[in-house]
Amino acid sequence: MANLYLSEELDRAEPGGRITLTGPEARHAATVNRTRAGESVLIGNGRGLLAGGRVVVATGSELTVEVETVSHTDVPSPRITLVQALAKGDRDELAIQAATELAVDRIVPWSAARSVSRWEGPKIAKGRDRWASIVREATKQSIRAWTPEVAELASTTDVAALAAHARVLVLEPDADRPLTGVAPDGRDIVIVVGPEGGIAPAELDAFQRAGAELVRLGDTVLRTSTAGPAALAVLAAALRRW
Repeated sequence: MANLYLSEELDRAEPGGRITLTGPEARHAATVNRTRAGESVLIGNGRGLLAGGRVVVATGSELTVEVETVSHTDVPSPRITLVQALAKGDRDELAIQAATELAVDRIVPWSAARSVSRWEGPKIAKGRDRWASIVREATKQSIRAWTPEVAELASTTDVAALAAHARVLVLEPDADRPLTGVAPDGRDIVIVVGPEGGIAPAELDAFQRAGAELVRLGDTVLRTSTAGPAALAVLAAALRRW
């Protein structure tokens, strides 16, 4: 499998043309992946465009590829959003990394009532940038045509409001209905995952009043780092993405 490099500024590519990357991507290709002239790679823009070709220049400052193939992938529909509660350690980061590999389309960081980790002041922008970087690298690793969007930090009120335009499924271990029993109905889907201590009762009430559905994954209780990716795997199969 060829390595994927991203150039968000790339708008178009044609067979026979050339694409040149500079900066961190070129440096990463040469020093980390040891990419050499003659090898096949992919260049994408994170918005559906993938161009494949052979490397003609590979230095620490430049990666130039002669394009052989070009493909365009439409935005997935329905879209899947993961609302991931902030969690201590790197558990939330592990969740969004795996979620990117497992077909999520959008990620919303959520400051839940029981979140131990908090983004406040300058930490809000720093935290979002950190998540966006993790998602970008996971996009490259999994050879995805679309890079998931990382939204602004959301409050519980913000998350509840998503039910006005999408089908919101809240993962709750005590829910009566299993996620495997939910049949896609064409609407965009939002999966909500709570922090280590679970979703507070008041938050569950707010979500249900807004029209969200409570669902469970199984008879066991998963960590916040694994619940979202597990749910995404179920949905990817149900939506025939896999």
